[in-house]
Amino acid sequence: MIARELELDLVEISPKAKPPVCKVIDYKKFLYEQKKREKALKSKATKVIVKEIRFGPQTDEHDYEFKKKHAVKFLQDGAKLKAFVFFKGRSIIYKDQGQILLLRLAQELEEYGKVEQMPKLEGKRMIMYLSPKKK
Repeated sequence: MIARELELDLVEISPKAKPPVCKVIDYKKFLYEQKKREKALKSKATKVIVKEIRFGPQTDEHDYEFKKKHAVKFLQDGAKLKAFVFFKGRSIIYKDQGQILLLRLAQELEEYGKVEQMPKLEGKRMIMYLSPKKK
């Protein structure tokens, strides 16, 4: 009755409450405000960025240092790091070398990030995840 007189809508705010809560408002405006609130919450949510670094089982020292420098930068920027050794063809026989390489990387990046997942062989890749340390 009141809603009709004011030419507005009767909107049920919380149906689970006893008694249910209703308001006399413009429904389109209510929907707009609700979408705006959800969008604001979504924008505040942190997005997890995962950067990848790829090694070979016999990556030489210079390439390793170069990639490690990038890994440090990624972790300092707050991104997660996915370091993996890719085994091509018969190089899978060097999986112990790949594991040693990843563990060495984890040890050298200890002050920038912590190991989230230890090196694990998945198909032709040995993958390790590192997450940044909080500042």
